[in-house]
Amino acid sequence: MTDVILREAVRADLPAVLALLADDVLGRAREHPEVDEAYERAFADITADPRNQQVVAERAGEVVGCLQLTYIPGLGRHGAERALVEAVRVRSDLRGQGVGETMMSWVVDQARRRGCGLVQLTTDKSRTGAHRFYQRLGFVASHEGMKLTL
Repeated sequence: MTDVILREAVRADLPAVLALLADDVLGRAREHPEVDEAYERAFADITADPRNQQVVAERAGEVVGCLQLTYIPGLGRHGAERALVEAVRVRSDLRGQGVGETMMSWVVDQARRRGCGLVQLTTDKSRTGAHRFYQRLGFVASHEGMKLTL
């Protein structure tokens, strides 16, 4: 989808990003579509951190996707940085139309330019469609991820 551009999110994008995060079964259970102090603080922290980017995909002036990209330094892989992709969302009525592929291609390009050794992500085990999508893009389910909710 060539008419999609990716850019760093600005504060005015926050309501659209929150709507995207809440726009699925899992998101509805854990996100609030209203901007509150916690979301304001998190957005400010992300934008102030040079290793973090909140990114939006825009088409015809409208936010249609989002993701967070974090660069993680490490000693492994001979000191290579990793690019961690989180909270990838595409507006539900546009899924399957190339927006997600455009977004992930942009992520991989950014990571390569920065000299990262790999791009990594997690995806909920219930998101089987997402698993197929990422595998089609060359991602390999090489690790078992674990989380502890606090």
